[in-house]
Amino acid sequence: MTKDVIALTPEMPDTWALLAGLYAGGPGVDIATAEDGAVIQLCGPGGRPLVSVEAPVLVQVPGEALRLLGSDAAVPFWWTEARASTAVPEAEILAGSVCGRLTSLLGGTIWPPGATTTEVVDVSAVPAPADGQPAVDVLTDSTAVVLIDRPVVALTSWLSAVLRATSSAGRALQIVTPPHVRLSLPARTTLAQIPNRWVVQDPDCGYYDGLSGAVLRWQNGTFAPALTTDGRPAVAEAFADVSPSTEHQFVVAFRTVRPADEHLLLGRALETAWKALTGAPPAGWGTAEPVSLPWSPRQLTDLARDRAPEPTQVIAVGHPDRPAMATMRVIRTAAGVEEDIRLTLGYRADEIPPLATVEALAETLVTDHGLVTMLTSLRRARHDLTTPSRLEAPPVPQSLTLGSDDVAAIGLTHARRPPVDVRPAQFGPGARPALHYPLGDGTDPGAWTTLQHLTAHLRAAPGTAR
Repeated sequence: MTKDVIALTPEMPDTWALLAGLYAGGPGVDIATAEDGAVIQLCGPGGRPLVSVEAPVLVQVPGEALRLLGSDAAVPFWWTEARASTAVPEAEILAGSVCGRLTSLLGGTIWPPGATTTEVVDVSAVPAPADGQPAVDVLTDSTAVVLIDRPVVALTSWLSAVLRATSSAGRALQIVTPPHVRLSLPARTTLAQIPNRWVVQDPDCGYYDGLSGAVLRWQNGTFAPALTTDGRPAVAEAFADVSPSTEHQFVVAFRTVRPADEHLLLGRALETAWKALTGAPPAGWGTAEPVSLPWSPRQLTDLARDRAPEPTQVIAVGHPDRPAMATMRVIRTAAGVEEDIRLTLGYRADEIPPLATVEALAETLVTDHGLVTMLTSLRRARHDLTTPSRLEAPPVPQSLTLGSDDVAAIGLTHARRPPVDVRPAQFGPGARPALHYPLGDGTDPGAWTTLQHLTAHLRAAPGTAR
């Protein structure tokens, strides 16, 4: 099991500050490196890893500490994360001492507050290692299990590295948390992908899947659903025993394609959507959480070009007064450069999502940004955009937009006459327009049936792939 301690400091932890932290274990601690030097490990007798200290990250985006830890810090600040193996009791104190010494020298705060200490920790009596290290708590032939206890499980650079390692080894990643823990949107997307899983501890049933509610048992080296006598997965009572949320999340999922030339600037379509829906551009972007860089389409474009032809996955966040987060995947295709974007905005019970702006946004994206498709939806869920280990309502479709290429492939006459009570709006040149289909206000689940009939009609067009 691992225990996280995080130092938030106004100054960068330089070499001397880091050395002061690393000597919290006294002469009995050895130092090693991992991840090409980006991680420093404090090791006990026999080389047993006790604490891993990540390279400090400069966070220049307001609200990230509050979003992920519940304790705010004035930007810019340095985020230094230490992970301790709780298989050894002294390791947790050692992690607190490492971070405590950093804040003593540099100022700032520690999360969790109770972890603060500057004492030297005697690790000379720590038993020799098994084969563990503090990144993964249980490793089997099929699964890597990580235990996490923090307010929000985020897609940190460390977790991304664990995910890459488990995926390349053909293993599933399973994260085990107490029931009060929530997932950030990027972490939820990652754990929703098969074969990964979010495992929630429960005093009544033992464990359950935090996204589906299925009761889980440790079977053959992995957490798997426990079946009832009729062969169906059992559902945890804690997962289903909830009241519907009065808050909302508005989801705008769209895809654009632009020619791959030297004038292309990525992120502009996302910025356009963000401004249309919130009145301001994104606050920051990055490849992991916490999101650390001020919003810059130019820097985003440079990163994607450096990584090409490999795809680039980035995260964007909004200003603290308007919860908003997007994931964007940039890939090179035969048609050009594709941006696959999912923007989610949160609204309290007394706030009205900006549904009235969607049609105008769709037209702008078609005209200026090469929109291929866009689907908007509304769901009753937490306005802070985190996912609890409880049942949440599925999204309800609000509109569908098809770009001019798809409309041309389907045939304009066929696309304009769906067998449902929907009349599409037409954008762009009359000879080659895009179509926008309004599906309702996002509150009637019957919109799913309407969308299914509409998409079936569009796929049935002469010459369209079935």
